[in-house]
Amino acid sequence: MKLPASVLRLIALTRKESHQLMRDKSSLAIGLILPIILILLFGYGLSFDLSNGRVGVVVQNMTPQSNQFITGLNGTPYITATVYQNFHQAEQAIRQAEIDAIVVLPSNFAEQSANNNAHVQIISNGRSTSMASALQGYVIGALTTAQRIQADRSHMNLSNGIIVVEQRMWFNESANSTWFLVPGLIVLVLTLIGAFLTGLLIARERERGTLEALFVTPVRPLEIVLAKLIPYIVIGMVDIVMCLFAASLVFDVPIRGSLLSIISASFLYLLVSLLLGLTISGISKSQFQASQMALLASFMPALMLSGFVFDTRNLPIIVQVISQILPATHFMTLIKTLFLGGDDWGLWFKECFILMIYVGVFTLASCISLKKRLR
Repeated sequence: MKLPASVLRLIALTRKESHQLMRDKSSLAIGLILPIILILLFGYGLSFDLSNGRVGVVVQNMTPQSNQFITGLNGTPYITATVYQNFHQAEQAIRQAEIDAIVVLPSNFAEQSANNNAHVQIISNGRSTSMASALQGYVIGALTTAQRIQADRSHMNLSNGIIVVEQRMWFNESANSTWFLVPGLIVLVLTLIGAFLTGLLIARERERGTLEALFVTPVRPLEIVLAKLIPYIVIGMVDIVMCLFAASLVFDVPIRGSLLSIISASFLYLLVSLLLGLTISGISKSQFQASQMALLASFMPALMLSGFVFDTRNLPIIVQVISQILPATHFMTLIKTLFLGGDDWGLWFKECFILMIYVGVFTLASCISLKKRLR
């Protein structure tokens, strides 16, 4: 049975693109080695967890109550408490970045604790707001614990009572920011593949002069798009598998969703990224212009506005609107839910439908850009 001419042309074009990809060592390095570097760099180098908070405690009158408070601070592996005799010494230490926060205990701290009316001043280093907020929470927790221990030992009821708060964190019970960041790395890796690999394809052929030879053949724009996509889809699927292995085996991030939902959603976003790169390459006049457009139009928005680092709901309204236009935002929401919360098929169908719309839009856009070149 003889295959249609369009299928034969597609097979020939795909073979040509595959050979070019295998000969292009830089593209293979970007597609296979750079994702590994990104996974390790972001996985180990980016963290919002408090691991070594340094607190200076100004104690004007050392008492059993103040010792108990200092012991409570040193009892956690995340904080190291240093005692200072006066506030001036602690102030010099925080200015020289030797400590991250100052806790000032008044001279009558023991009496205030006995009367359940202790006033403690906490001064945080605002250069790092995340660490400052975490340190304040630990210090307040240590004060509350010390107050409860004092009440238990003296067999007294606090005048205002004690509220016991039982804290539970769903979906990230270890309170580890790595669990939050690693799923988002899949978004960045797939965006990188589409932006910097397919974004240079057509521009590179135009500079080498091979694009004109392709135009004189009876090839259609859609056939060119599909042929250029197929080799990089294989590279992208390899990157998805590497990200899943790294998340599970290297960073111990739970994968609570099914592999079917995760891989299918990742495949759709991979198509979106590749087609966006082809569209950028089709309208660019040089590889330099294509790389700059790919960086500004895909990778940087995916890094800053997709919710990878912080929740987009905390941004200004206009920025929230822009973030909702980005396909990376929808995939970021879906992939984090699938990793940490498990399968949510309602969300899966919603976000995948939106990604399919982007696939159709960018397929049309890339074909139009090539059609203009063919003319």
